[in-house]
Amino acid sequence: MLRTLLILCLLCFTACEQKIPEYKSTLYVFGTLVEVTLRDVEEEKAKSILSELQQDFQKLHKVWHAWKPGELSRLNEEIRKGEAIEVSDLVVLGLKKAKHFEKISDGYFNPAIGQMIAAWGFHQDELPKGLKPPLDKIKALAAQKPSMNDVEIKDHLVSSTNPTVSFDFGGFGKGLALDLAEEKLKEMGVEHAVLNAGGDINTLGDHGDRPWVMAIRHPFVKWDVIASVELQPDEELYTSGNYERFLEHEGLQYSHILTPSTGMPVNHIVSASVIHENGALADAAATALSVAGPKDWYRIAKKMGLKYVLLIDENGTFYTNPAMKERVRISEKIKPQFVVSDPL
Repeated sequence: MLRTLLILCLLCFTACEQKIPEYKSTLYVFGTLVEVTLRDVEEEKAKSILSELQQDFQKLHKVWHAWKPGELSRLNEEIRKGEAIEVSDLVVLGLKKAKHFEKISDGYFNPAIGQMIAAWGFHQDELPKGLKPPLDKIKALAAQKPSMNDVEIKDHLVSSTNPTVSFDFGGFGKGLALDLAEEKLKEMGVEHAVLNAGGDINTLGDHGDRPWVMAIRHPFVKWDVIASVELQPDEELYTSGNYERFLEHEGLQYSHILTPSTGMPVNHIVSASVIHENGALADAAATALSVAGPKDWYRIAKKMGLKYVLLIDENGTFYTNPAMKERVRISEKIKPQFVVSDPL
């Protein structure tokens, strides 16, 4: 599977007699590869920690999956029937995050549009090829305006006044899962680690005597790097791009990132990167800013409490703010045009 980001971990250590141990584990959940790297942890403890994280990720994958059998898919089915249903703490946590992110993004991020996402064919592991998008159905769903505002949560009882509401945690689930894993690592005494879910990154501590250095994937050149950035301890870097998961029909590409108000794919922003201390927020914000686009990204970034943002449009123009421009290192192979807004 293609990754949105390429990790450039600096494996050079200061001259010393003994190398700092580093352990890695890779597993496949959330539709992507999740790699966990632990530093300065004894071998037996590292194996135990990685085993626990693997179990946690597998549980979250099953509970939060939007279309395979599990708690969230069962909740979506009951919502369509107009029924209320009791859900677990993990689902309540996700729903409350979803409500919050939709509110602070002015609806540019909306995890209640699962039926629209499914109508496009994105609720499949293998995307359909050559099929005509059901635009009339998508337009009809968008007209019903499914929103997290239609959802009521009373303790663990969830209901909705709108049967077209269908939850999809794909826009922030990886970030939330990595946040939970990061907190668990801290509780278990781990001070330095990287968690990488298909290129979305959570960091803990640093890489020895230097920061973690991460690369932002080139949206137009497969497996190339367009920029890199140094992350401070406990910072996260998330990128949304429309170049990985898309449908093709009659020569047109349709991105998996949808505009909630219309159900139509985003095509003006091809890559949106956010640095923040909270992975779930950075994950959701990257999607919201992609939808907001060049005209409204700055307002939404301020509303979401962001400080570091980098967007790239279909023409290769970079939209950013001074703080992010100062931190990002652009590949020498390109000469980008920058549109720099005021400090966030």
